[in-house]
Amino acid sequence: MGQVFSLCNQKGGVGKTTTAVNLASCLAQKNKKILLIDIDPQGNATSGLGLDKNSLEKTAYDILIHKNSISQVTVNTCLTDLFLIPANPHLAGAEIELIHAENREFLLRNAIEPLRSEYDFVLIDCPPSLGLLTLNALVASDRMLIPLQCEYYALEGLGQLLNTFQLVHEKLNPSLEIGGVILTMADFRTNLTQQVIEDVRNHFHDRVFQTVVPRLVKISEAPSFGKPITLYDPDSKGAKCYQEIAQEFLARFPMLRIPSLRGSEATEAIS
Repeated sequence: MGQVFSLCNQKGGVGKTTTAVNLASCLAQKNKKILLIDIDPQGNATSGLGLDKNSLEKTAYDILIHKNSISQVTVNTCLTDLFLIPANPHLAGAEIELIHAENREFLLRNAIEPLRSEYDFVLIDCPPSLGLLTLNALVASDRMLIPLQCEYYALEGLGQLLNTFQLVHEKLNPSLEIGGVILTMADFRTNLTQQVIEDVRNHFHDRVFQTVVPRLVKISEAPSFGKPITLYDPDSKGAKCYQEIAQEFLARFPMLRIPSLRGSEATEAIS
């Protein structure tokens, strides 16, 4: 039974989509069958894997609004074991269209459940907001991963995110856990970056991934070529970082070596 992870942070520009694409790609290169679901109307995970957002026949919108099955919308990618549910700006309308829908928070979960056993992992790239699209992702997920930028405002807004997590955990998905925090866009030349890393580790302890992703030009360039960093520049430092994160991911979750953060404990972690 494949595990489902939402990559979630309502603050934009924190490396969320970059992490979703590259983690999914590295896992696929380790012979894991991966489904990446793009439910961000910006569709950056879609274009980051080389798909033209403007020529898609079906997207995540069709799953949520037209009740299409996952298999009807899934497309192949540049990697044999990586499959994608794409997104484009049409998905923005789903937020409004879902307002009066029955069981509106469970639509994605209901679509994923029948196909869970076909994948080793399902990763969901959420929009940078806490609306109905993100709620659908969290209700469908076993765990939430938080990509966190190593900058001054890194912890700002985390309280709201963790309150949303607690609400979903208590009201909609009691099995939801916080799987971990992935630190991104670090500039190790500054004392500030080191302080942010220390603060985050003090708050979340061993739930923070050991590998920290630096701010690198190659990582920023790769999406414009429609490739994950491991295909764009496989020998780069960025590629090696995401390979290490994928290895750590596999070590943490299949055997569940670390406890996950639940309910009120999550809120206490940053209080």
